[in-house]
Amino acid sequence: MSNTINVLSLFSGCGGMDLGFEGDFNVLSVAINDRINPNWGIEKTQDPNWVHLTKNRFNTVFANDIREDAQKAWTRYFAKKGISKSTYFLGSIVDLVKKYKEEGVSVFPPNIDIVTGGFPCQDFSVAGKRMGFASDKSHNGARIIDDNTPSVESRGQLYMWLREVVEITKPKVFIAENVKGLVNLKDVKSIIEKDFSSVCDNGYVVLEGRVLHAADYGVPQSRERVIFFGFKKSALTKEALIELSADKISTEYDPYPQVTHQFTKNNQGTSRELSKPTDLRHAFIGLLEPGLSNDLSQNKYSKAKYMGKHCQGQNEVCLDSVGPTIRSEHHGNIEFRRLSVEHGGANEGELEKGLTERRLTVRECARIQTFPDDYEFVFNEGRKDGVSASSAYKIIGNAVPPLLAYHIAKRLELNWEKYFGDGKQ
Repeated sequence: MSNTINVLSLFSGCGGMDLGFEGDFNVLSVAINDRINPNWGIEKTQDPNWVHLTKNRFNTVFANDIREDAQKAWTRYFAKKGISKSTYFLGSIVDLVKKYKEEGVSVFPPNIDIVTGGFPCQDFSVAGKRMGFASDKSHNGARIIDDNTPSVESRGQLYMWLREVVEITKPKVFIAENVKGLVNLKDVKSIIEKDFSSVCDNGYVVLEGRVLHAADYGVPQSRERVIFFGFKKSALTKEALIELSADKISTEYDPYPQVTHQFTKNNQGTSRELSKPTDLRHAFIGLLEPGLSNDLSQNKYSKAKYMGKHCQGQNEVCLDSVGPTIRSEHHGNIEFRRLSVEHGGANEGELEKGLTERRLTVRECARIQTFPDDYEFVFNEGRKDGVSASSAYKIIGNAVPPLLAYHIAKRLELNWEKYFGDGKQ
């Protein structure tokens, strides 16, 4: 069996999920619990505060999104990893599927093993209007005009186009991701599970979506996401099909990663000790203040003034806790790194040093999301090939934390032969 596992990535954004599946990036050493995952093969770095996550077997052969700024950032980073810029297709997944079905264009590469997709979450998020399937936005982000009637091409139903790609490419596994708010919105979760289950004439075992809290996996952030797994029945071993079809899946075959940090969990019921949550004091380690850094993403931050506690994003982060959810926001809603005393700032040590009130930098947001420092988010500002700080905030907030994605990927990689045997199915 080939050692490479081919991944097709949809709604890729700037590549948080892709980076997790690819591996080969640095994370904070406190974010890793080798008591729970002793077989990860973590590499030490020259800096004891950091470790290196090794390259996984997964190979990203196709990525796609409608955001041009996300494409620019993705291709700039992954090109340094040897992945061709042509791997990323800019445009709506609806148009790509239509091109395949109506024009016969070979849009998607052959021999796809995994399809991943974090379909748009604005319509399911508690921070948004929660219009769900009735979204008034089309697949390309424009507002629906024709009678304002939602359709299968509306943003709230783009998961159906992820399903279409699964139908076309027939991967061994597909993984869909969305915000926790989806599970509490009417019967959306059960509808999506049912729709996914019908792929290829019920050819997939679709597991009930499970909510994962990023802070339980070493991510220094309060962020919850619901993850759906689908396994191709004909590709599974006989044992794996029985296990994954059971009402209760055994720990041995469960594809969801084991919790490593005690944010929502404690050490009861686990044979190995969980680590303490990764706090922001660790997350920001080694970062210089804006203006003193050689990192453009650390020098850039929102200059929006404090607007009062009644507005979103006007809080000061607590360095001794995990960070807030990094949202896909513009300047005025980015949380403060520190507030002044008059605005209720509690970080007295920094204020006494003369450090002034400011919001989180682009790099600090990226650190909270667990993106490595060699991922450039702000570059060539003002140029056609550049990405501004404003765009960087948005694409970072839209991303899956790479470390959380690495947990998902590594669990799947280590169980690959258990699920699919020698790969000759």
